[in-house]
Amino acid sequence: MNQSPSLFFIALLPPPDIQTYANQIKQHFADRYASRAAQKSPPHITLQPPFKWSNEALPILKQCLSQFVMNRVPVPVTLQGFAAFPPRVIYINVLKTEELLTLQAELMADLEAKLGIVDPVSKTRPFAPHVTVAFKDLTKQNFRAAWAEFQQQQLEFEFTATDLTLLVHDGRQWNVSAEFPFSLKDE
Repeated sequence: MNQSPSLFFIALLPPPDIQTYANQIKQHFADRYASRAAQKSPPHITLQPPFKWSNEALPILKQCLSQFVMNRVPVPVTLQGFAAFPPRVIYINVLKTEELLTLQAELMADLEAKLGIVDPVSKTRPFAPHVTVAFKDLTKQNFRAAWAEFQQQQLEFEFTATDLTLLVHDGRQWNVSAEFPFSLKDE
């Protein structure tokens, strides 16, 4: 049994058709701008940034997430255009809705109160929901070229996030560990 802690994060994953589209954009960045880092995870909106958690205590984490989703309705999500965190990150913009901001704030507060999981950086800046398509290994020169290509591109998708997804790092990439469906139906 693996005694060392694993790296996890919690996110909303778009439906398969939107994931396919986002993966095609990531592939474009890999092919044209030599940026492959974003391909190490499925397209997602991070709610709780990566944290270390022991594999033995995984049932406790999963129980906490199961309880968290119990009285929640699915969350409407709108992806609209592209945006950037210069000089390295380009992403699909996610509209900041009250439902999404509330879900993220309540999830982080719940994880901190019940499990002591805290992301110090997130406490110092506002939540900026996004779906990363290029980062880390995107050079400044390639960022400028890619941003010139993508900043005016139109994109709009709407979907309803029906569950929280727990992802785990296997040493090479991020994989889905478990999904937690929101239990209440949107009336």
